[in-house]
Amino acid sequence: MALDLYLSFLVAALIVIASPGPDSLNSLAIGVSRGRREGVAYAIGVGVGCMTHTLWAMLGISAVVAASATLFNIIRWVGVAYLLWLAVQSLRSTGRFTVSGAPDRGPSVPALQRFRQGLLTNALNPKVMLFFLAFLPQFVDPQRGLAVIWQLGLMGLTFTLVTAGAYSALAWSAGAVGVRLARQPRIARWLERATGTVFIAMAARLALADRK
Repeated sequence: MALDLYLSFLVAALIVIASPGPDSLNSLAIGVSRGRREGVAYAIGVGVGCMTHTLWAMLGISAVVAASATLFNIIRWVGVAYLLWLAVQSLRSTGRFTVSGAPDRGPSVPALQRFRQGLLTNALNPKVMLFFLAFLPQFVDPQRGLAVIWQLGLMGLTFTLVTAGAYSALAWSAGAVGVRLARQPRIARWLERATGTVFIAMAARLALADRK
């Protein structure tokens, strides 16, 4: 891949990733309400979710979804249902505390499970799929023939790594703040509710999305 094209892509990708969005907001919310480990695991899952959209674009699946209202709606409503389920899990948390006064966030969610949540919330968003379909081809060199596939792969991998790193740093920083805030029972409960509200907002945003 030509260096100038790659650098142009990298600048554009950094701007997109730095822009506030549902995935970054939720990485922040989970970091605050559930701690660094869960927040970082979720953030890495979101990053890997970006790679799945790259693969769909490389295989032509994204183009098929873009052309089919039925497929788009199936993926969209599965994503909405999953986000609402995550919202219920967060809203049911009680924000309890241990005898020592440390925040007891209820049963700990395994890091792998949080990773899957981040992966699925990103992978089941057809709007992100269509974004990658429109975004990545702008930086490929069509004169390189089959090498275009490798160009897409390189850009997708770069986007994945930068997203995972940036959102993980955000979740890690938020986790330190969350420990302090969560020592107040009322605040702890509101942190969990805020996380659930973010999932609901993400579900509503996805439910109202269209293919344009």
